[in-house]
Order: sequence, then C-alpha cells, then structure tokens
Amino acid sequence: MFILLSLFYYFYFSIVGIYIIFLPKVLSGVGYDASEIGIIFAASPLVRFILPFLFMRGFTLNAKLFRASLVLIVLSALSFYFSLEHFYALLLSNIAMGVGMSLVLPYVETIALHTIGKERYGKSRLFGSLGFIIVALVLVKFLTSAYVALDFLLALTFITALVAFRLQHFASNLQTTQRHISTNDIDLVRDWQLWLGLILVQMSFGAFYNFFTIYETNHGISMDTTIYLWSFGVFIEIIMFFFQGKLLHYNLLNILRFTMLATVVRWFLVFAFASNTAVLFFAQSLHALSFALFHSAAISYLFVRYKNKALAQQFFSGITYGLGGLSGALLSGYIYEYYPKYLFLSSSLIAFGAFVFITLYQRSKRG
Repeated sequence: MFILLSLFYYFYFSIVGIYIIFLPKVLSGVGYDASEIGIIFAASPLVRFILPFLFMRGFTLNAKLFRASLVLIVLSALSFYFSLEHFYALLLSNIAMGVGMSLVLPYVETIALHTIGKERYGKSRLFGSLGFIIVALVLVKFLTSAYVALDFLLALTFITALVAFRLQHFASNLQTTQRHISTNDIDLVRDWQLWLGLILVQMSFGAFYNFFTIYETNHGISMDTTIYLWSFGVFIEIIMFFFQGKLLHYNLLNILRFTMLATVVRWFLVFAFASNTAVLFFAQSLHALSFALFHSAAISYLFVRYKNKALAQQFFSGITYGLGGLSGALLSGYIYEYYPKYLFLSSSLIAFGAFVFITLYQRSKRG
C-alpha cells in the first residue's frame, strides 16, 4: 500500500506541476490575455471550495464516485486538445478537471491515514513533491509547443488514474472510507476558530505563490537565484516530509501553532530583508514548517477530530486551499498594486491572525 500511495502522490502532483507552472504560459502563448487566464485558473479553487458543501447535502464520496472522478480527470485532459483555443470550452474543461482533482485527493488522503498512519504519511507524500519538481525540470526541456504540455498532461493523468484504480481496489477490502461516511459531525460554525485559522494560513501564502518571483527580482535578486530559492524550498519540504513522523506524536494543535509562528517569521524576513540572499534562503528553509509540517499536522488533526474523515479532508482542501488560496491571491494582488513594499508584511500579519485563532480554538477545547 505504501508503494501505491507513493506512486499516486508522485503522478498526481506531477499533474499539478504542469497545471501550475506551464499551463498559464501555454495559454498566453496561444493568445489568451491576462484577465482570461485569470478567469480560467480561478475556476479550480472555486470548485474546490463549493464541492464540500454539496456533500453536506447528501452526496457521498464513495468508491463509485472516486472511480468516476478518475475517468473525469482523464476525459478532461483529453478535452484540452479540442478546447485549447476556445475560451468557454476551455473554461468548462478546466472546471471538469478541477472537480475530478478535488474529489480524488481527499479520498486518497483518507486511505493513507487509515492504512499507513500519520507517522509514515510524510514519507509517502514527499514523492508528490518529487513529482512536482521533476516534471518541471523535464518538461522545460521539451516544451516546444503548447501541445507538448498537453501530451505530458494526458499521459500523467492516465497513469495517475491507473495507479488510483489499483489503490482503491486494495483499499476497498479495508473499507477505509465507507465506515464513517454516514455520520456528518462537521460543524463549521462550532469550530469557526479552527477553520478560520487554517484559511488564514493559506491566505498568507497568496503573496508567495503569486508574486514572490516578481517581488524578489524587483529587489535586485537575479532570476537564477530566485529559481534556486524556489527549488531550495521544495528540497527542504521533502526533508521534512521524510523525518516528521515522530513529531506528529506530539499535540497536533501545538504543532499547528508552532508552524503558524514560523510562517509569521518567514514572511516578515522576506519583507525586512528582501535583498539579502542569505536571509532569504533561511526564510525558505522555514517552508519545511510553514507548509510540510503544517499540512501533515492539519490533516492528521482533522482525521482524529471528525468522524466523517473523507468529508473533513474535502473541507480542508476546499476551504483552506480553495477559499484561502483564492482570497490570498486576490488580496495580495491588490496590496502589490497599491502598497508593494508591504506585501509580505501583510502576509506576516495574516499568519499571525491564524496563530491567534488556533490559540483561541485550543483554549476553548480545554475549557
């Protein structure tokens, strides 16, 4: 099971790598303007945000829907060939891809936590980071036309689907996800401090994901050094995923608070030392805490906090990375346009807000 999960993460996040790194450039190359590209790529986080609420209304993320989602991903990747030069058709293809990807990952995360546990989860999940960076290094050498990226995308979605089908076949004997589907105990209002804290963490990443390269090059850091900073962050992330197992035995809320404080420090260092390469590399080393350890601690806590474990992972994906990511992108865009100097200071303040709300949530649980 560990090998199948690792293969799934590798190929799944290879797809994400193509989607994030190369597709915007592909669309720009075939004539889409910035606003059209923005609309197309805003569809995916919106889908991630909306889907969990549908499952609160009676839908169930079961094996049948999981298999259907895999088919949808492959068909969506295939449809890009026919819709690439037609805006509305491409938007529909992208929405379909977003639906499939948003359903598949929470299902597999639940299987992973059930079968290999939080202690070994990181060692499996690190293959996703490897897939992300390897596809970037390989595809950049072959990207001679838009359709080369689509060829890679289709091939990787097909392989991902095959691995996931096999993974679900083995997991079905354990009935890992079906056990807890019937009971919905997720109450966003009751646990609003928890969920708001998780959202704010991802909101604070909006400046990093959307403007870090522009921000640093405008402060005199070369493009080559900026790429090294990105790569170093992924490398540190992989190391944390490998060694974090023992850390997850400690109080998960304390770990979340610690990672949020690390995120506060990280963004403040980028703000205060934007032209200092040594400090920037240190700030990037904190990616191990602010992303890798945060992610593992968050999904592990939600796994033990709620009975409907698959839905909890869907909400984490949808609300945290969907709503949080979208809000962070919009807010950071506004701040960078009008107050560029304070872009990462605002991120640091948002991350501190996350720390405050998680602290309040932890105290309410003790009370």
